[in-house]
Amino acid sequence: MASTLRRRGPKQDESSSEPSTSREDSPVKDGDKVKVVHHRPKQRKRKTTAIFLLGSLFGLVAAGFFAKSNDLIDFPEIGELSMSMDSLFDVLPAGLVKDMRDLVNGERDFVESYDAFSVGLKVRSEGLTAHHPTVMVPGVISTGLESWGTSNISRPYFRKRLWGSWTMMRALVMDKENWKRHIMLDKDTGLDPPDIKLRAAQGFDATDFFITGYWIWNKIIENLASLGYDSTNSFTAAYDWRLAYPNLEKRDYYFTRLKAHIEMAVHLDQRKIVLTSHSMGSQVVYYFFHWVASDQGGKGGSDWVEKHIEAWINVSGCMLGAVKDIPALLSGEMRDTAQLNAFAVYGLEKFLSREERTEIFRAMPGMSSMLPMGGNAIWGDMDWAPDDQPGQEVSYGSFLNFRTGQNWTTPSQNFTVEGAMKYLIETSEDWYRKSIEGSYSQGVAKTTAEVEANEKDPSKWINPLETRLPLAPSLKIYCFYGVGKPTERGYYYRTPDRGSGTNLNITIDTTLIHGLIDHGVIMGEGDGTVNLMSTGYMCNHGWKIKRYNPARVKVTVVEMPHEPERFNPRGGPNTADHVDILGRQNLNELILRIAAGKGDTIKDHVVSNIREYAQKARVYEE
Repeated sequence: MASTLRRRGPKQDESSSEPSTSREDSPVKDGDKVKVVHHRPKQRKRKTTAIFLLGSLFGLVAAGFFAKSNDLIDFPEIGELSMSMDSLFDVLPAGLVKDMRDLVNGERDFVESYDAFSVGLKVRSEGLTAHHPTVMVPGVISTGLESWGTSNISRPYFRKRLWGSWTMMRALVMDKENWKRHIMLDKDTGLDPPDIKLRAAQGFDATDFFITGYWIWNKIIENLASLGYDSTNSFTAAYDWRLAYPNLEKRDYYFTRLKAHIEMAVHLDQRKIVLTSHSMGSQVVYYFFHWVASDQGGKGGSDWVEKHIEAWINVSGCMLGAVKDIPALLSGEMRDTAQLNAFAVYGLEKFLSREERTEIFRAMPGMSSMLPMGGNAIWGDMDWAPDDQPGQEVSYGSFLNFRTGQNWTTPSQNFTVEGAMKYLIETSEDWYRKSIEGSYSQGVAKTTAEVEANEKDPSKWINPLETRLPLAPSLKIYCFYGVGKPTERGYYYRTPDRGSGTNLNITIDTTLIHGLIDHGVIMGEGDGTVNLMSTGYMCNHGWKIKRYNPARVKVTVVEMPHEPERFNPRGGPNTADHVDILGRQNLNELILRIAAGKGDTIKDHVVSNIREYAQKARVYEE
């Protein structure tokens, strides 16, 4: 191997299964920290994560199992799908199928015991009611996509969801090539392919559940309703997450419609709105802030946000991207696929190969918006990274690591995040390279003059290290995100096996298990999907740098330790997983308090070492 890592932090007592005691109700003192202890999770935990993590198309296979097993789901037309899923599961190992069955049963028990409106009723009992109108902006892949095409290939799916429904599963299993043709955007234009028309579903139904039984925003919507919200004073701004941000406006007039809805809500209620975003949705909101003020966009002027937005609640926002986006786009892989055993890998490759997954990911330019930003200044160089731990043998900055001396298809050197980005672009097709370079930027602006100049460049609007917050001194920003769950931070790659049938030059070295290296994936800190440097850097430090926040907008940070219930498939009321955090009780309570006009009672609560890491990042005041 080019390098090795040793385990960081003390070994955890595996005989203890009790979660740590929550400290969220205790006063926070300066220097109060919770050390993140990394250890390889048990096999059962790893397999259940495959159901729904960013970009893991294997989750679709697992989702098909729900259609056959979960008696909460009424799907009378399963028919041929059931038979197709039978043949599909024949290639999967019995142990994995059993784990999915256990997950289904656990989810059913949880739904039956969950008091859906408890948080809202608690807040309402304190005398709080709906105050500010609210707008919710969902994250990547959580919005359903439905077909509006009328060509011969689309008519069977008219007004049916080809993403986020059992129709999706039926099409994927029985009509895969046609499903791929619908779900992938045109490689040259980044818009609809000929004879294909997919659009984001609208309303609360677009984001409350991914598929029946798998909630996303539903618990937040339930609790808002308990406080007095309904469709007249709350709104879900669903969007087609496949599109590059400029094309959201070009094709769907998304930002124009969002601006109009906010202006109407403010006019009717005579109060500014509260924006709540999750994951990629936080990037969409940040882009919108620039678009709405710009003469090249909404032409609202520099004071539009000040006049219309009371608060922005940024939940698990990937403000500096997600490093797992790189292997997904490079080789169609990530931790979820790397941890599958040989039989499951065989089934997955037969169903959707690495090449197919890579092609699908690249043909969704919106997903490339989450490529990591900040380069070596944020993610480190070959010998250093701001989140390196004491005694660490090999730096996190060595991001892509390769076996040496294999053959000419494997790079002869390791890469930093910055180098990995260059390698991805250089080895990609021209259409993908043009799409990314024309839509996004991942650099760092070092002067106020650069930042102000970037306000006129739409390709910079997604990057908070190249642009500034709105000139809105009364705006309040709340950053709520999870900590304490091992998260992908680097990778070991090798040449694919002979006879594997792939044209890709590299694949994750899943045979490597050592210390923090789990099946070729190096684990760091975060919420299981997005790294701590991405969720926490701007909130805790970056927006204290004057050029990035000249109006001195107040930013409040509440970190939420990951304290899952052992037998709860979604983690329970104290989970901090990237997706499941949306059902976390104290997150729901904080959102309700802000919507009710009591956000000023929320105080900073930081339990990780993010402020220490942020100070070490090589981004400085002028």
